[in-house]
Amino acid sequence: FFSLQVPALAYVCSSKSYTTSVRENLNIHQIKMSSSSSHDEVRIVGPALQSVAMKTKRLFLVRHGEVINPGGDRSVYYGSQDVELSTLGKQEATAAGEYLQQFNLQLVASSPLSRAVFGAKEILSLQSNEKDLTISVEPGFTELDRGAWRGKTKGEIGLDLLQRFDACDLAVTPEGGESYPELKERVIGARDRILSMIEFEKSAAIVSHLQVTRSMLSEAMGIPASSMASLKVLTASVTCIDYHEDGTQTVQFQSFKPNVGLDQAKDGAN
Repeated sequence: FFSLQVPALAYVCSSKSYTTSVRENLNIHQIKMSSSSSHDEVRIVGPALQSVAMKTKRLFLVRHGEVINPGGDRSVYYGSQDVELSTLGKQEATAAGEYLQQFNLQLVASSPLSRAVFGAKEILSLQSNEKDLTISVEPGFTELDRGAWRGKTKGEIGLDLLQRFDACDLAVTPEGGESYPELKERVIGARDRILSMIEFEKSAAIVSHLQVTRSMLSEAMGIPASSMASLKVLTASVTCIDYHEDGTQTVQFQSFKPNVGLDQAKDGAN
């Protein structure tokens, strides 16, 4: 096995304010062990994580793996378009499932787009209570609708327009598309529906997309929609947030990507 020392952030936030603390010297390593099952069990231990606290619910937010960009050599925006995972993207999704198999999930939820559903199926298939679980497909977790920008490159859209869009200038929202505030509102509504379906001291996984994960992460950190485009969320990475009965939220870690020796994903326009 190998061991890597990295810092991880823990954010505690309420609707009014948030504070940040840093936990140092977290061990991240991968151990491959023999198993009585028909395949080897790979246990991936990520950032230090205690059991879910009393009166708390935990969500693991998983972004889908690398996709085959529909523009081919032209890296185009696709947003809510249903695009396929690449071979690497499927391997990344499996690695995320292998990491999450150590947690006894009460629920697995997914965006309806196939790239997310694949990841949800991988997670479910590796759960010890697989027979008791089904995938809850939630339309509210669909990726940002790019509208008239779908199928266009950054250059074709224009960097100025993209920067204004990221800053939530509603005047540049593409025709037929969504703004970040609109996206964030529907995502938080979908998140709340999932939270209502799990019990205190239990965990669930949500497999979705870059902007969807940013919406939930930024809300937990007290970051406005106009600043969420700067949040790092790697392909097939896992972000962990605890939701407490008093309304506060704790980001246990952000964008942990299991290191299982895969190639680096191409992650351009989305």
